[in-house]
Amino acid sequence: MSARSIYLTILLIIWLVISACAAPQPTPPPATEPPTSAGDSFVFGLILVGPRDDHGWSEAHYRAGQYLEEQIAGSRMLLAENLNPDASPDKTLAGVVDEMAAQGAQLILITSDDFAADTTVAARMHPEIAFVHVSGDHALRPDAPPNVGNYYGRMMYGKMIAGCAAALATQTNHIGHVGPLINSETRRLANSAYVGARYCFEQFRGGDPAELQFDVEWIGFWFHIPGVTRDPAVVTGELIDRGADVIMSGIDTSEPLNVVSTRAAAGAIVWAIPYDYEGACASAPDICLGVPYFNWRPGYLRLAQQVASGEWEPAWEWEEPYWPNINDLERSPVGFSRGAALNEEQSTYLTQFIQGLGSGSVVLFKGPLNYQSQPFLAEGQVATDEQLWASPELLEGMEGLSE
Repeated sequence: MSARSIYLTILLIIWLVISACAAPQPTPPPATEPPTSAGDSFVFGLILVGPRDDHGWSEAHYRAGQYLEEQIAGSRMLLAENLNPDASPDKTLAGVVDEMAAQGAQLILITSDDFAADTTVAARMHPEIAFVHVSGDHALRPDAPPNVGNYYGRMMYGKMIAGCAAALATQTNHIGHVGPLINSETRRLANSAYVGARYCFEQFRGGDPAELQFDVEWIGFWFHIPGVTRDPAVVTGELIDRGADVIMSGIDTSEPLNVVSTRAAAGAIVWAIPYDYEGACASAPDICLGVPYFNWRPGYLRLAQQVASGEWEPAWEWEEPYWPNINDLERSPVGFSRGAALNEEQSTYLTQFIQGLGSGSVVLFKGPLNYQSQPFLAEGQVATDEQLWASPELLEGMEGLSE
């Protein structure tokens, strides 16, 4: 081969190499699940029906989510708040779950009874994710998806304690209860407040339970939606005008406490017992007798650790307070934070009542006990978990609608 041919061959090879390097490379397909942020070892979703700062139900869950991030190294919370018809009319639970799944969620905590049916749908769509629905009973049903569990604290004890505090404080023998929507959970909790009030009114004050008036008014949802629900501020005012001097709240937000505080500032002798969030008394301490609250920290941490380690199995969990100290935030799922308006004598009686509940010497769902329109428990009969969970009506002696 001549020198010229060799030279041309070398040039051709160089040209082919350069062309191959410059050619556009095919674009790889997008990942179906984007990788989590650097360092994330555990990603969990938290779905709230209300805002994270409602000083009630949703805030208690949000604080627990923050606690998980503090306790589990490399963890990250995916937060969806205000998933309700008023704030997010175009959003669905399934859509939110899809978004969380795309970000690598391994556990999704769904925190409203309203989402029970939608949780089933979402869980079937994402069998790779562990779902924990708060306050539901999926795990008791044979047809439920195998990746859905349920977790709840036995707030009925917190409500019994709250009812006791109300009965110890009332001067008019009239307690008002502002409830959210009507279902088995809300009836159960209102009933629990009533039996606690009735017991303490009789045992510690020597009163006749028949003379204790307990009024329940429902607003129609977990919190106020203008034009959809009754206004809890108006409902609270009406209860006070009818003679109730202690207002108990069963809704997610703080309107009842605020109204009672305003009435007290104007000279009325009234007290309030808010709900859900351990710090709820802070905005009106002088009229707050205390607050029964959920502490989701220990339960959520245990569940998250189980999911992260691959040891989680779906179950229906309904946990009791940690009776040696119901306000131990590392151990008790339900607590009662005493308010400044509770005097020393009342606090002493309340301590005795709590000790009785914890020891089992005080059993309040024990017959004879009837619902408003049908028998419930015969003489000496103690309610089972299944009976308490169902709670089809308010109890006899209470004023208010059961449906």
